[in-house]
Amino acid sequence: MRKLLLILSIGLLWTTTSFAYDYKVRNFTKWLYENGYNEYVEKDSDGKLQNNLKITANTKKNNLDSNSNPNKDTLLYYVWNYSIRDRNSYEVKPSNEPYEFKFNLIEDKNVKKQMKTKAILSYLYYQDGEILIDELSPKENLGEFLNNETKFYSMSMSKSVTSYILGHAICGGYIDSVDHRLNDWPLLENTLYYDQKLIDFLNMSIGDQKYINEYKGKSTEGFEGSSISRTMSFMKGSVKSKSTYNYNGLITQILINYIKYKTGDDYEKLLNEIFVDKVKIKYSIHPTYSGGTGQGKLHPSLSATRYDWLRIAKAIMDDYQNDTCVGKYLKTIYERRIPKKYNENKTEPEFNRTKSYGGQFHMDYPGLKNRVVFGFGGFGGQAILIDMDNSRIVVLNSVHYNSKKFKYSVKKLLIDPIKKGKQL
Repeated sequence: MRKLLLILSIGLLWTTTSFAYDYKVRNFTKWLYENGYNEYVEKDSDGKLQNNLKITANTKKNNLDSNSNPNKDTLLYYVWNYSIRDRNSYEVKPSNEPYEFKFNLIEDKNVKKQMKTKAILSYLYYQDGEILIDELSPKENLGEFLNNETKFYSMSMSKSVTSYILGHAICGGYIDSVDHRLNDWPLLENTLYYDQKLIDFLNMSIGDQKYINEYKGKSTEGFEGSSISRTMSFMKGSVKSKSTYNYNGLITQILINYIKYKTGDDYEKLLNEIFVDKVKIKYSIHPTYSGGTGQGKLHPSLSATRYDWLRIAKAIMDDYQNDTCVGKYLKTIYERRIPKKYNENKTEPEFNRTKSYGGQFHMDYPGLKNRVVFGFGGFGGQAILIDMDNSRIVVLNSVHYNSKKFKYSVKKLLIDPIKKGKQL
């Protein structure tokens, strides 16, 4: 019966997604008209606005198919869909005293070349307290809609941000430690997730691969628009399997909602302490505040400007280097990272293809042996790498990544800058 309900739920999701696509295209057309992109907008015989772009979108899912080779018009639509449209999410207001970066810019031909042909929207390289490389997609590629105030949607990079929030919740006394057992949250009762340690949630090693396995066609996509209470109704009676790395979005959704459960009315205060007081964001950020009906409605996602993504990464690096309470948390999750055993099958996209996973971060990148590097990874090729020992950070925002036309060089853009640094 649970399987039948899940199938029906996913079918309803597909139908809803199709209607949502039509609605978003209309809003996209309206946005083009209101923002002066008149070359893309026409009026039909009834005076209704129509765009003249040749968009080939995925009407069954919210995101581009990862194997697709979309045209420029389609990519422009998804730039708007991911990063520009109003998501009606909760707003964390900017700091009155935002952190201001120092710049000492150099030209990198490899970066410039790939920005012209790939679906990279923004590229930042930070080293020893300065931004050395600062590139937006050229206007003739995908930069037409972009500026420094554009808020790039996180996709799965929010998994790492959720971990950072959890570190602050632990240091704030709301949660005991990474070994705390989730046996105090009624929503998880009678499921495999009940009474398991936080560290196993953090490491995606909860033993749920029998029910959820994104690399074997058992995705969480049918769950991610629902509340935890609704999802757990499908999981009643589920039994834990062997603890092994099993990357999936439901785990992070459970984590962010558990943080909200434990912090209660202080949750928004906690977000302000992190992003306003410590990170010192310059523009507002938008965590998704609710999804679905029932209890546990938070969704782990975030929209932030390119520089604010760098500010978040720098704050994480500063905590680690200064051995703050949150820095000690970061060192703990690094020490307790686990191997990605299925990486030999190259099941992950190359920008996430690391040997280990720890605390919702990708770790132990090939080519960076014995280097403490924390990695964020998000659908579409988004990546942030933080070199804790050498004070180097790469922030790459992208709208699409695949194995063909839109595969950027992970080695040249991510690994080599962290490994070798940049000469002024």
